[in-house]
Amino acid sequence: MKTQLYILCLLVFFISMGCHQMKKTDSERKSDVNVAGNEQFEIPEIIIPLSTDLNLKEDTFLINNLELLGKIWGFLKYHHPEIASGKYDWDNELFQFMPEYLKIKEIGQRDETLLNWIEKYGEISPCATCRETSAQAYLKPDFLWVEKGQMSIDLKKKIMEIYRNRYQGPGSHYIRMVRQIGNPEFLNEKSYPSTFLNTSCRLLALFRYWNIVQYFYPYKYLTEKNWDEVLKIYIPSFILSKTELDYQLSVLQLTSEINDTHAAHLQGAMKVDSLRGDMQAPFRVQFIENKLVVTYYYDSELKGMAGLEVGDFITHVNGKKIEYIIDSIKSYYPASNEEVRKMNLANDLVRSNSNTIHIDYNSSGIKKQKELTLYNRNSLDMRDKLDFFAGKKTSYDSILIENDSSFIGYITLKTIREHEIENIKKAFNHSKGIIIDIRNYPSTFVPFLLGTYFVSKDVPFAKFTLGEINNPGEFNFIPMENKIPKSKEPYKGILVVIVNEKTISQAEYTAMAFRAGDNTVILGSQTAGADGNVSYINLPGGLQTMFSGIGVYYPDGGETQRIGIVPDIKVKPTIKGIREGRDELLEKAIEIIKNDSKWNEIKRRQSKPMFFL
Repeated sequence: MKTQLYILCLLVFFISMGCHQMKKTDSERKSDVNVAGNEQFEIPEIIIPLSTDLNLKEDTFLINNLELLGKIWGFLKYHHPEIASGKYDWDNELFQFMPEYLKIKEIGQRDETLLNWIEKYGEISPCATCRETSAQAYLKPDFLWVEKGQMSIDLKKKIMEIYRNRYQGPGSHYIRMVRQIGNPEFLNEKSYPSTFLNTSCRLLALFRYWNIVQYFYPYKYLTEKNWDEVLKIYIPSFILSKTELDYQLSVLQLTSEINDTHAAHLQGAMKVDSLRGDMQAPFRVQFIENKLVVTYYYDSELKGMAGLEVGDFITHVNGKKIEYIIDSIKSYYPASNEEVRKMNLANDLVRSNSNTIHIDYNSSGIKKQKELTLYNRNSLDMRDKLDFFAGKKTSYDSILIENDSSFIGYITLKTIREHEIENIKKAFNHSKGIIIDIRNYPSTFVPFLLGTYFVSKDVPFAKFTLGEINNPGEFNFIPMENKIPKSKEPYKGILVVIVNEKTISQAEYTAMAFRAGDNTVILGSQTAGADGNVSYINLPGGLQTMFSGIGVYYPDGGETQRIGIVPDIKVKPTIKGIREGRDELLEKAIEIIKNDSKWNEIKRRQSKPMFFL
């Protein structure tokens, strides 16, 4: 049973995102040849007559037509039995259809053209196995775009006829669910690595991504924008992109719309990375008390040349307020919540293609300015140097309590190994408390291996929703809840789990498991809010993005996506603490374990999560 749970719940590890240079000659830009099965086809360079001011009546008509085309193309891709089975190269069918479609001048002609296009792919046979959406479904397929769409009744009827008799099978040509886990895996999606300047391929990228989210993203209902409106919003920027950089920035903004920190890594976006720059300040910065604070130097020898002290905070870069810069770039940093977005963009604020940047900063209350020398990023050791017990041979150690014969156990999941777990249990069995630090990404999957040590009975701690491959857009809770199995000899002391915005995905799931413990308190700040196994999406231009592929919830249905793991005690670093070289979250965790009266107060108030001490 434990093995089944382990396989079912294993969250996909982040992998280092490699990049592939996209190069293309002038002759290649004119036409691209790609392989479809054993045949070759030429991707046409389609001229789409969209003006840059977007105010013309013709622009509105064109954008509305392209929006409808994108939605119908995606619907057919996942529902039409002949198309979903892979009988046709569906990208190529779009490329071949678009020139005729762009000539349309009025709505009636448009709808008739779309109907004729659909009927080209054959009659729809009655489906004996197609079932209606479950009344208990957590999410149901969304066809408001059909019901409320400005299209003919005949076209609406045709779409719904295909839906009632949609493709059924173990998996379509374009999607399958990962075995024993259930997140979607998107198949046979060509990356067209040399076609970033091809308008038809850029539009394909938008259509492909929008429909994948429409039918297979478990958190579509949590996006800030109504997802139904996003396709129309992005049609102009994808069409009007003139450079590779324009296109990559448009993709970044599009992926930001799903409000998922997992989407922050866009593989292949070399032009964006080049725009951000190869040169970096010699120190790490972090937002603390809403200030951009210097937290440590990558190389202590560079401190004298830079002149800033740890704890100093930067207010302007090249004459622009930090707040202004954030507002202008934040849409290019996909994130579930603002805390993790600011973490991800912080160090890019002191990054450039120039050798220096001009900064205004505050040092112990004194306003200063300087021309700050930057260094090549490859020459700096940019690894996090603030980990407690960094460099230790083991992932655990003891913290002695002054004036007391007891001690506290400390575990960091960043370096934990499976073989250490039994040693940890033996070493800390008689400790007054244990601190588990998850301000990192775990090196070993421990929710069950270590989580069982802290429970005296079987305790459910999470449940999942999975997409329905034979009814795209439907998501249901799987029958089996995730449970931490009871321990024969459960730990009797206090468990304090430390989290912050670095706690993401598997780390958040692990925090949920530890929260189920008999005597657990979660301490820290809002986590990344990106839970669920990662699914990857290939996009034209050699790009690859990803999103959270399964829905993860508490047993009572409480959200984790975007919200993250809500701490029982909210504690954040302070500028004063940074200046003094203190780990204030760790100090608070030690204080809670040492102070019995404080712990008793926490247990009394724990039914009201997130309070201040």
